[in-house]
Amino acid sequence: MLKNNSAESFEELDMTSFAVFAGEKSRYLAQEVCNCLHCELGKIKIQHFKDGEFAVAFEESVRGKYVFLVQSTPAPSDNLMELLLMIDAAKRASAYKIAAVIPYFGWARQDRKDQPRVSIGAKLVADMLQVAGADRVITLDLHADQIQGFFNIPVDHLYGYSIFSDYIKSLNLKKLIIASPDEGGSKRAAKFAAHANHAPIVLCYKHREKANAVSQLRVLGNVKGKDVVLVDDLVDTAGTLCKAAQEMKRLGANSVRAVVSHGVMSGNASKLIEKSELEEIVFSNSLPYDTAKCSKVKIISIAKVFASTIKSILTHHSISEDNIL
Repeated sequence: MLKNNSAESFEELDMTSFAVFAGEKSRYLAQEVCNCLHCELGKIKIQHFKDGEFAVAFEESVRGKYVFLVQSTPAPSDNLMELLLMIDAAKRASAYKIAAVIPYFGWARQDRKDQPRVSIGAKLVADMLQVAGADRVITLDLHADQIQGFFNIPVDHLYGYSIFSDYIKSLNLKKLIIASPDEGGSKRAAKFAAHANHAPIVLCYKHREKANAVSQLRVLGNVKGKDVVLVDDLVDTAGTLCKAAQEMKRLGANSVRAVVSHGVMSGNASKLIEKSELEEIVFSNSLPYDTAKCSKVKIISIAKVFASTIKSILTHHSISEDNIL
């Protein structure tokens, strides 16, 4: 969590030594980051052609500057390509160093070869970012921590609990219990629990017959009379979260809500959550979302966390010692 320390004081930064730019998908977030840093969002031109190609050009000098390029990379792949072109343009414009600020790192679920003849998309994306010219990556809640090992450049991996812990505490849930919607999220749940006065943890076991479809889900642990907070890195179709909430309420949970870092919200996810047993779902603004689509959605900004990370990099401070992690 951020505290009252040097990471929150941005006035001392040399505004001529760095620049922040954004791709089209993340301009709203980059502007918030710049507001925290008390700097102007850099001017960039992205020209689209009728055949689907596009070109990137900086409209101001970046020579000798530390350039931070803010762009999440959800589907479609245009968002990733846009980031790669921005990195390439900055490198060719003689930027001192280039940091790819990727609040939501797409393709992160393809982190291993779990069946024959499949690609490892996360590794391919890591390779492309480095070949394009990125000197470091700043991101939030990767689907799997080991993705950091796909890079040969520094990766500043920020965690959701640093953003959501205060909100969970503000709920004043007397019988709080942290839950993971699958076994793979047990480590993430443990971190959230540690920041919630070491609340108890329960896990869900799920079986998928195909992608985005959960055929079986069981709760491992006692939730009767408890106020459950489900924590996860992303919500896509919302099938798992809604099924987990339904099962926990069936088992006697007093309330069920979800805290998720990335609101991908594909297809009918908003309608599913609206009709579900979830009291609310909270996620960051790593991706744009119109809250009018679902009354149960609450969004918490991550701009200050990313701004503080940028400041720590520029001033050569430890991110962990500045209480960002």
